[in-house]
Amino acid sequence: MSERLPPLTAFRAFDAAARHMSFARAASELNVTPAALSFQIKSLEEHLGHPLFRRLNRAVELTESGRVLAPGAAEGFEVLTKAWSAAKRLHDNRTLTVTSGPSFTSKWLAPRLFQFVQANPDIDLRFSANLRLMDFTRDEVDVAIRFSQQADEGLYSEPIFKEWLCPMVAPSLAEKIKKPSDLLNLPLLHQEDLTFLTPPADWDAWFRAAGLKPPTTAGTHFSQSDHAVNAALSGAGVVLGRISMAERHLSLGQLVMPLELSIWSNAYYRIVCAKGAEHRPQVARLMAWVREEVAAIEVLTESRVFPLPRKS
Repeated sequence: MSERLPPLTAFRAFDAAARHMSFARAASELNVTPAALSFQIKSLEEHLGHPLFRRLNRAVELTESGRVLAPGAAEGFEVLTKAWSAAKRLHDNRTLTVTSGPSFTSKWLAPRLFQFVQANPDIDLRFSANLRLMDFTRDEVDVAIRFSQQADEGLYSEPIFKEWLCPMVAPSLAEKIKKPSDLLNLPLLHQEDLTFLTPPADWDAWFRAAGLKPPTTAGTHFSQSDHAVNAALSGAGVVLGRISMAERHLSLGQLVMPLELSIWSNAYYRIVCAKGAEHRPQVARLMAWVREEVAAIEVLTESRVFPLPRKS
């Protein structure tokens, strides 16, 4: 038995037939005749010296050798496909695929993306809003904007701004808030997508920073921060607003921050990509644009009052 691998076309024919358990369907997938596919598989079996399929009247089934070979063949083609896609993207300076979380996309990124598109008409921008962990080869994604308390190992991970939170309300409610204790008389809006933070960045943490006992009355809870911000926009109550979600509404005067006291989240938004990809022209241009856009957040940060870090 030769140690040299058989032709790739023979492996491709076997992989398709093993997945479909049908020579006819495998031939259709590969756009060849059943006879040509059968010939490729026969050559593979001759190279191995053992049959890979049992040919039945109207079906086929894998032999023991076929069952051993099938997973490796499938994995091999998956790895090869990923590597081929990655190699092609290295030389594609036009397409840019970006992903970020749904809330951040809705409140910060989407409303201003048109500016990037107008300034970069030569870039074919593609966008996906999700929180799934990215495999930058498998998922064919160029850049992810992620919110976390630690950098991403093995990737280029650049902090773009640190998230902070403070009470925010619609202008119609602002006149009722002169001091922190005034919030105890208003409906509080809660967001549940920050429960992973350590230490917590929630209403309890804010009231403790203000020197007040956290309220025990129930409030309205939202699974996503952007939904809580939308409720505050309608005048439904006070949200401990995340600056990433509310910056645009603050700049438009749709929300106001009646109190200076704010708390850090101890988590950053980061631009993440495969190492080396940050130098690709379209990726570098997106990063430069994001850095310019977050400057407005830095200006707002300067006017905030943050409690001193707790002593350990």
